[in-house]
Amino acid sequence: MTPAALVRAFYAEVWEAGRLGRIPALMAPDVAFRGSLGSVLRGHDAFAGYVRTVRGALQRYRCDIVDLVEEAPRVAARMRFSGHHAGGPLLGVPPTGREVGWAGAAFFDCTGGLIRDLWVLGDLDDLRRQLA
Repeated sequence: MTPAALVRAFYAEVWEAGRLGRIPALMAPDVAFRGSLGSVLRGHDAFAGYVRTVRGALQRYRCDIVDLVEEAPRVAARMRFSGHHAGGPLLGVPPTGREVGWAGAAFFDCTGGLIRDLWVLGDLDDLRRQLA
């Protein structure tokens, strides 16, 4: 699988479909994840917990890839994240029942055919405004 195909599968299968069992096939065991919503997470279990938290807060969670640039083994993606804030708290805000969406950028290192390092930067100011 090319790095770009790996990234597409990661968003479609893990984030949108919630298939956490696919994490070992897509991510290195010692994967490092840096996200706008928290500190550095390491490993499959920590990352799966993060996915559960976000998907638990946002029903119908979507990760739309707007642009994707691959320079193997690295991939950069311009993203649009969205969902219905009805499941649980997000950024400390109880469920609002609102549809929310925000822009982001993701940077992947897919050395060896698995995601080894991931850094996601989201427009949290825009998201906070929508939750207020």
